Amino acid sequence: MKPDQDEAIKVSVECRYLPQESDPGAQRFVFAYTITIENNSNEVSQLLNRHWVITDGQGEVEEVHGPGVVGQQPRIQPGEGFRYTSGAILKTPVGVMQGRYEFVTDAGQRFDAEIPQFTLAVSELVH
Repeated sequence: MKPDQDEAIKVSVECRYLPQESDPGAQRFVFAYTITIENNSNEVSQLLNRHWVITDGQGEVEEVHGPGVVGQQPRIQPGEGFRYTSGAILKTPVGVMQGRYEFVTDAGQRFDAEIPQFTLAVSELVH
C-alpha cells in the first residue's frame, strides 16, 4: 500500500437496532448498518471484496468474506461516494463489527480500506 492510500478511501458507519425484526427471547438481535464509502483519492477505485469480523457480547466471532457489497462491486469516481445499507444478526444485545474492503484502481493497484470498529447495541441498553 502506498502511503498516500491511507486516506484515499474513507469509510463511515451509522447503525440502528431493529426491534420489529428481533426476538430477544430467542437470542435474535437484528441490526441495520449504513456504510458510506468516500473516494478522496484522484483515481477511480473499484470495491472488489469485503471482509467482516463480527464479535457478539459473549466474544463469539464470525468472519464474513465475499465479493462486493449488497451484490455490487461499485466503481467510485474521485471525489464521489457509495452508500449502502445491510444488516447483522447477533445472539446478544451488544456486539462490534470491523473489517476491510479490498479495492483496485483503474491502474491495477490493489489496496485495502479499513472499516473502523463500530458497536451494535440495543438502544434501550445504552445510557
